[in-house]
Amino acid sequence: MNLALAVLVDGVVYSSWLFLIAAGLTLIYGVMKILNMAHGSFYAIGAYSGASLIGVYFAGGNPPWASYLLLVGAALVAGLIVGLLIERGFLRFMYGRDEVVMILVTYGILLILEDAIKLLWGVDPYFAYQPYTLLGRTKIGGLSFANYDFMLICVTALVALVLWWSLNRTRSGKILQSVIHDREMAGALGVNVTKIFTITFVIGAFLGAFAGALTAPGISVVPGIGIEVIILAFAVVVIGGLGSVGGAFVGALIVGLSRALSVHLYPDGELFVIYGVMGLVLAFRPQGLFAIAGARKI
Repeated sequence: MNLALAVLVDGVVYSSWLFLIAAGLTLIYGVMKILNMAHGSFYAIGAYSGASLIGVYFAGGNPPWASYLLLVGAALVAGLIVGLLIERGFLRFMYGRDEVVMILVTYGILLILEDAIKLLWGVDPYFAYQPYTLLGRTKIGGLSFANYDFMLICVTALVALVLWWSLNRTRSGKILQSVIHDREMAGALGVNVTKIFTITFVIGAFLGAFAGALTAPGISVVPGIGIEVIILAFAVVVIGGLGSVGGAFVGALIVGLSRALSVHLYPDGELFVIYGVMGLVLAFRPQGLFAIAGARKI
């Protein structure tokens, strides 16, 4: 019973973290058809921004509970600045190019951002453990779990709900879906596609930075964390279907629970099981579980 509980909680926590990262990646691809290799750097910038601000904040003896708002603020500012800089400074000149070209461009941006992170924050690790320990721990069935992880699950559920509601129940979401299905027709009907691209990219960058900022209290923030997570995020969006936010949610659950099961039963297969699940899904559904159907053009 304890084993099942540990697998379930660890799997859902890991899934929550994966979804926060993958949501922005799949949203950008769904609207802009850009498989953004630099998305991992958004995560890293959010983690470094959150960790460095938390360190300064607690060194000043400020009220500890406000540190959670600081993490959200750090992610919002980082996502806004980096998202606008990259979309307006680089990507807007590349729209209409082949998807392979866009992958190469965003890979170049990834390399630039990784070096920029080292220049800004150095190579020493950053620790921002205070928000993680502040919430304490809870015992369930003889096992102890960090309350911060339960908060991460709740935040992820809220983000998923907001994304679903925004895409399906608002006028802006309907306009966004029209761009996803046929950007040429949407533009012909008066939709400002360029503005939609900018807003979408900034939201995707914020989601990546937000995932990094929320993760920072539970890890050692070091150079290279962005490259590690982008590979996992790709696995999630490929399983769920490129461009599908709901698919990213299901894909994150599948990957998270599979990994947790492997960690507790066969730790040596932790990395293999993620790519094994991806290969199994693609063998039967090459387009992913919930890929968005493309518009047929005659």
